[in-house]
Amino acid sequence: MSEPTTKPLLGHVLVIGGCGFLGHHVVNLLLRDWSCTVSVVDLRCQRNRRPESDGVQYVEADITDADGLVKVVGKLKPNVVIHTASPPAQGLGAVANDVFKKVNVDGTRAVIAACQQNGVKALVYTSSASVMSNNKDDLINANEFYPVIRGKQQTEYYSETKAEAEELVLKANGTPGSDLLTAAIRPSGIFGEGDVQLVFHTVKIFREGKDKVQVGANENLFDFTYVENVAHAHLLAAHALLLTHAASTSPLNYEKVDGEAFIITNDSPVYFWDLMRAIWRAAGSQKGTEHVWVMSRDVGILLGYLSELFFALIRKPPVFTRQRIIFSTMTRYYDISKAKRRLGYRPLVSLSDGVAKTVKWYLEQEKKNPPAKS
Repeated sequence: MSEPTTKPLLGHVLVIGGCGFLGHHVVNLLLRDWSCTVSVVDLRCQRNRRPESDGVQYVEADITDADGLVKVVGKLKPNVVIHTASPPAQGLGAVANDVFKKVNVDGTRAVIAACQQNGVKALVYTSSASVMSNNKDDLINANEFYPVIRGKQQTEYYSETKAEAEELVLKANGTPGSDLLTAAIRPSGIFGEGDVQLVFHTVKIFREGKDKVQVGANENLFDFTYVENVAHAHLLAAHALLLTHAASTSPLNYEKVDGEAFIITNDSPVYFWDLMRAIWRAAGSQKGTEHVWVMSRDVGILLGYLSELFFALIRKPPVFTRQRIIFSTMTRYYDISKAKRRLGYRPLVSLSDGVAKTVKWYLEQEKKNPPAKS
């Protein structure tokens, strides 16, 4: 009979955005794999809420209310904060950009201040691997030495705000007068249960019979990451920050976690359309590729532009956009050696198992809430 495994200690962990897509997976993993108490701060705490018997404390608060957030964190007194709150990356125009800046930049600045003023020891921020992309040039086995793309070179304002927030978090590391140590996690292509972007739109394409069009030659490798693996990386980083905080000496440069960013993937890059077809197969597709019509990237971008113009005229959000065409035809995969070496990160769930879990969840939700018939 095997001896029970002792769960590693994390103390009191506050998950900001803990009712969101990534955030609630962080909460689930904390309760399953770590010895800790858990609190959640979110704008609304009704969705993805754990049962009362699990002992998670939920507090509704707006992270852009800086004074209010200081008081909330002061009452909760966490020693670790995992900051996952962010609006969905999809969005165009001034209104979406205002939300990106307000939440990603101003909200993160407020989170940092609340941590610094209340003796928080470790802050881990959810950044994005997109901060390294100019949405034009391929990223081939890219690592953390690649530059962060900012300003006029960054064509996606969402990524600009994530990069600015990451910079704020990493600059706050070890600031004199504060106990706070910080790190940032840069996931690529997150999907999983609760996903309302990648898998939702991919299954919708299959449901609408639009899976016969492929943009590009499917020669572009892309890194996707199952959400539980992203959550796992956050908690490994938090644990490493606590160890550094308690240590009597500073870590060597090649061991350092505090003040550092880490790219996280499933360590299994795939051709983009191969993953889409894996999702379609899991959703019930029996088709191969014989029916597929290949559209060039340039034609796709032109049609995306026309779609954006049309939907702007009727004042509705476009479904078919240039951003999605570019996303589906870029090569974008990463080297995660730094996360493996310094965090001890390895994916908990394989890419194929992640797809199966996610689509199973999606189909179950579809049964519970069938779409209204037109």
